[in-house]
Amino acid sequence: MINLTPAAVKAVDRFIRGSETPVAGLRLVVSGGGCSGLQYSMKLEADKAEDDWEFEVDGVRLLVDPMSFPMIDNVTIDFIDTLTHTGFKFENPNASASCACGQSFSV
Repeated sequence: MINLTPAAVKAVDRFIRGSETPVAGLRLVVSGGGCSGLQYSMKLEADKAEDDWEFEVDGVRLLVDPMSFPMIDNVTIDFIDTLTHTGFKFENPNASASCACGQSFSV
């Protein structure tokens, strides 16, 4: 399961409503990179892949590829909007370490 805070749901909903093209869901991906070895990425996706894991959280449809899912199962995604930082923040219980910005982790 993937969890979204109310602030994250509101932000994603705003991005989906503002999209100029139809949106099948919000894709969550883990890829190599970042200062801790793995990094999160998100994008609005026009189509669901056949092997995607699909979740609906408070009206937001999430799409996750099978390789990424084990690394982000039980993650909580928040949206932060402060004077010094605006963006999504990931709290991942599967991570053995993460960088200070919260955008990169290792397992």
